[in-house]
Amino acid sequence: MSVIVIEFITVDGVVADPDGSGGTEQGGWAFRYGPEAVAGDKFRLGSALDDGVLLLGRTTWQLFSRLWPGRDDPFALRMNAVPKLVVSRTLTDTSAWADSRALEGDLLDAVGRERRDVVVTGSLSVVGQLMAEDLIDEYRLMTFPTVLGTGRRLFPADAPHTELRCESVEQVGAAVLTRYRRAAR
Repeated sequence: MSVIVIEFITVDGVVADPDGSGGTEQGGWAFRYGPEAVAGDKFRLGSALDDGVLLLGRTTWQLFSRLWPGRDDPFALRMNAVPKLVVSRTLTDTSAWADSRALEGDLLDAVGRERRDVVVTGSLSVVGQLMAEDLIDEYRLMTFPTVLGTGRRLFPADAPHTELRCESVEQVGAAVLTRYRRAAR
């Protein structure tokens, strides 16, 4: 089992509002490069979607639950079929997106019990909790040639020290997909 974090990210580390749905002044930065930069399995998840589980915070889940169920391309079919765990203290109805359920109990305990690969997308509060406990095995980052100068960053100034090993680098349209794994302890 691996915990894999996938994020659209700017050169200066901002991950907030890549699609513009958050209404921020700089929002939509990832989608300015066209659909080829963001559509399909850009993060090369492969079997992690077939055999794993998505772990989403409430805000990301609510956005995705309005977006994915209405799509029927091959990648959307995989996104709709994968089991989804939603981290939320307030969300009780997860019926809007098939195979979704609210995570019961403690996030860290639930991740520790999971036997499947856990894929976390967006959901900075969830990522932050996992990062603080050194539970993230891999980062797959789609870096766009944009510097925003402001916004929530994946690795804030108070992030814990972590040694990573670069596994691969691949240009994908205007962006670059990098895969980093946690270095041996």
